[in-house]
Amino acid sequence: MTRRLTAVGLPAALFVVLALVPLYAGVFDDRFVLLFATRILIFAIVAVSLDFILGYGEMVSFGHAAYIGLGAYAVGILAEHDVWAAWISFPLAMAVCALFALVTGAISLRTRGVYFIMITLAFGQMAYYTTTSLSAYGGDDGLTMWGRSELFGTGLFNGDTSFYYIVFGVLLASYLILKVMTRSRFGRVLEGAKQNEARMEAIGIDPYRYRLTAFVLAGTIAGLAGALMANQAEFVSPAYMSWHRSGELIVMVILGGMGHLHGAILGAIAYMVLEETLSGYTEHWRLIFGPLLILIVLYGKGGLLGAIRGR
Repeated sequence: MTRRLTAVGLPAALFVVLALVPLYAGVFDDRFVLLFATRILIFAIVAVSLDFILGYGEMVSFGHAAYIGLGAYAVGILAEHDVWAAWISFPLAMAVCALFALVTGAISLRTRGVYFIMITLAFGQMAYYTTTSLSAYGGDDGLTMWGRSELFGTGLFNGDTSFYYIVFGVLLASYLILKVMTRSRFGRVLEGAKQNEARMEAIGIDPYRYRLTAFVLAGTIAGLAGALMANQAEFVSPAYMSWHRSGELIVMVILGGMGHLHGAILGAIAYMVLEETLSGYTEHWRLIFGPLLILIVLYGKGGLLGAIRGR
């Protein structure tokens, strides 16, 4: 009963609470909460996309943050050239990330284990150092956007509340799409390949094609989140795609409960809230957060979701 409630009730409750955040911010006139919650949702989108390949496909990508940066730079560079239409910049950001994921995934997925981790890390760092060398677009200092994208001539991106609900809608859509995929034949093949790849090949299924498709889809969704982040911050930086950020994304997934998409959302919320709270007390907040994470993983037996289930 508890497990069923966690699988169905918790995601629904989570999205209801997130949908009510603007109402809380409006009642208490707290703009910071709304802006902070928007940033959390953007990272939740990326965490969900990572959990799709990490939790279901056992692909430990240490370069997943590269898609955030690529998506953000696609929007930022177009804005620098006075192209503000979201219907142009967002699809382009997703296409760039899909192409990058296709090329890097086609190579990386030929390997396994630590080799896969190192190759994805290498590709992520290649993207990072490429953006730092773009002196025409700020280089190390990043690129400032003097406004936000326009959606069919409207100012929906400019309002904090309307932009929040756009991000919320993207998170909900990403979650539902990936949830359907994990429960389809596609998801069962990913799970089967994770448990026994040789058996899948023996029955005539090539796991490589499925893994590559999942890898590209995850990168595309993360790139969309990067486009949203560029608009939210009105700034683009190479730091978005550093290996440190990729590590933080993996921590979010593990913290929430790997292999459960709503666990990735919960992990993103917990990580961002803990970071904001602990950093207010000390700049060495990671020294406190590290042991907390270890305790949750050891005794939760499945992150925060494991602790909620009491397993």
